[in-house]
Amino acid sequence: MIRGKNILIFGLGKEGVSAANFLGRYNNISVVDKKPKEELEEFFGKVKVPVNFYQKDEFPKSKSFDLLIRSPGIRPDDELIIGQIKKGTAQSSVTRLFFDLCPAKIIGVTGTKGKGTCATLIHKMAQDAKQNVYLAGNIGTPALDVLPKLNKQSYAVLELSSFQLADLTKSPHIAVVLMITSEHLDWHLSQEEYQKAKESIVKFQTKDDFAVVNMDFKNSKNFAGLTLARAFFVSTKNETNGVYTQGDKIFSRINGFEKLAEVSDVLLPGRHNLQNVIAAAAVAKILKINNSSILKVIKNFKGLKHRLQLIKVKNGIKFYNDSFSTVPETTIAAIEAFTHPKILIVGGSSKNSDFSQLGKVIAMDKTIKTLVAVGQEGPRILEAVSAAGGFGGKIIENAKNMKEIIEKSYNAAASGDVVILSPACASFDMFKNYQDRGEQFIKNVLELK
Repeated sequence: MIRGKNILIFGLGKEGVSAANFLGRYNNISVVDKKPKEELEEFFGKVKVPVNFYQKDEFPKSKSFDLLIRSPGIRPDDELIIGQIKKGTAQSSVTRLFFDLCPAKIIGVTGTKGKGTCATLIHKMAQDAKQNVYLAGNIGTPALDVLPKLNKQSYAVLELSSFQLADLTKSPHIAVVLMITSEHLDWHLSQEEYQKAKESIVKFQTKDDFAVVNMDFKNSKNFAGLTLARAFFVSTKNETNGVYTQGDKIFSRINGFEKLAEVSDVLLPGRHNLQNVIAAAAVAKILKINNSSILKVIKNFKGLKHRLQLIKVKNGIKFYNDSFSTVPETTIAAIEAFTHPKILIVGGSSKNSDFSQLGKVIAMDKTIKTLVAVGQEGPRILEAVSAAGGFGGKIIENAKNMKEIIEKSYNAAASGDVVILSPACASFDMFKNYQDRGEQFIKNVLELK
């Protein structure tokens, strides 16, 4: 345990609060944030230890500390961090600190999308098998919050973003690599830097560890060549040494050849969710979890909030909330998840995404009957569709709020259609965050007259 140190926490979000409370019992804590203190009241209300606060613009450059803890949204090469390193300040992060102190075996899940769903499935399968297992990380519970509950017999399932992986020097006992495409190019300088940040999930593994790798994506498949661990592949296209689908069945070769389930047993819509399910099943087989627990979870798990979440069926029209979709690839996955006629709601604030492939999919997919383009990026998505050959259906623009978006979408729909909010963009132009966008979608769908 760290004691008697002067510690600076950079970034007072959810993980910053967790770090302050965890370390503040035995150390002197200071916090620096880009925002002024009055904008951080919601977080300061959860800090249970005394802290000194500095706004970044007013941070005294002469100050030095024993240890700096970086919150996930802060780049490791921020000038304040570089300045502290030059003064001899040791650097860590909430996730790195957890890896250094954790007595339990860690199961880490990463990928552009799907990691929250996959991590939750693993957690539920292990829980059903009566394992001592905890779920934390990017999914919402900071890893340090569960650390006091762990022992050598425990498992910690962590959803790990590229921000959390960026400076790790240890890897999980079981690393899961899902689909990796483009993401967070508003934070990462390039696609290469984004992928490099994720590599630490396998980079420090040993021959006693395991990697579960989605071989349907080239960027993901390459991770198998970066680890000393035993790698099991998962696929919805090819037979593998791990877990795969063939026809309408799910098979495993991890502990001998066996059928695990029918594809129709999976409640979650879409191929991408099927990939999440088979990756979770592969981890369960590595942990020697019984097939009945695996099948029970597959048959009962209805998905996470804001991830292709069925909200309501009104007059035969199904409304799906996929607000968590903030990149083009996940919107493509949402489009491909349904064969029904679709009213598709896209657009939001910028993440510097490339919409060319999404434009092609929308232009070619004849099941999309109406395209609702909103927010700052709505026009850019329409330009990408036009460049790909144009859209033959109805286009709705200039909806000013979620109530208007829902009403116009409903009026364009008929019985048997699906209305999907799958924006392919961030939400900060019209909403506080993706959760706020999703909650407003839910509220206005439920209030439809």
